[in-house]
Amino acid sequence: MIVSSDRVLSNRPFNDAPIGIFDSGFGGLTVAREIAKELPEESIVYFGDTARCPYGPRSQDEVDGFVQQICTWLVGRDVKLLVIACNTATAAGLEHAQQRFSIPVIGAVIPGARAAARATKNRRVGVIATKGTVESGCYPQAIRNIDAGITVFSTATPKFVDIVEQGIRMSRGPIEDLTSLASKVYIRPAFQEIARDYLEPLRRCEIDTLVLGCTHYPMLKALIGGVIGHNVLLVSSAEEMAKEVRETLSMRGELAHEGNIAKHEFFTSAPNLDEFQSFGSRVFSGPISIFLAYNLKADIASAFSVCMRACPLDRRKPCLLIGQTIATIARCAT
Repeated sequence: MIVSSDRVLSNRPFNDAPIGIFDSGFGGLTVAREIAKELPEESIVYFGDTARCPYGPRSQDEVDGFVQQICTWLVGRDVKLLVIACNTATAAGLEHAQQRFSIPVIGAVIPGARAAARATKNRRVGVIATKGTVESGCYPQAIRNIDAGITVFSTATPKFVDIVEQGIRMSRGPIEDLTSLASKVYIRPAFQEIARDYLEPLRRCEIDTLVLGCTHYPMLKALIGGVIGHNVLLVSSAEEMAKEVRETLSMRGELAHEGNIAKHEFFTSAPNLDEFQSFGSRVFSGPISIFLAYNLKADIASAFSVCMRACPLDRRKPCLLIGQTIATIARCAT
């Protein structure tokens, strides 16, 4: 059932409903981790769209469709707030989602942009992100909306996502495990060379602040910081989004009550849970709850029904298109 505006805007001093978080894969688990650290009494429903990852090479319209589908599914699970923990998805679908749903929708761009604009001293800010995020221009626009005098240098660094995923897969034995405790990801010399190729141009631009504009990148803080220089402040969008979630819920009187026992649920659109489980355990630095597969066939009718109820009559046509897309995905999953 969709959350009504009356429920969201009530004057109750607390709200134990979960926070909905999603990403194009499991990189958004870094955001979930920061929210769990910032708000340990809040329940979380996380969805990783690993079956359609990566979003970066896809068109903005296609990604927007994915965003509306997943938001609809999460709203159907009675979440009180939505977090789009993916920069590409934020650029493509945040505004549309905020218009469609009656609960707050927080994206990945504004919190990091705001922190960078406040932190820079020489007003030279770097941004590293996926190709889709960089080409959207969302970070330079967001930063300059806050301070038009800041110069922004953006670089697409898609191989950093591969480095994180390869590092996680390689960190199996005891030696690598000890290394991963310090740097989160096992770093090979080849990875360091890739980082130098990406970051050296930004270093020459004399930036003093660097936005990690992808949810995978906080896992590479040790690598990125070592190459870009320790005099450059690294801004994690995951940490800033967690602060934004706390502030939003606090202002609305919707924080979970003190002593609430948080429940964390994890869903994915892909049937292989082992990699998801492995990555998640390293992100959270310890055992995590069991990941549950997102059953496309079982949830398709429910998600589409909520989508139709959520849309005014004059917006049913785009909702029908979304429903048709979901049905196509379901057929592919059979």
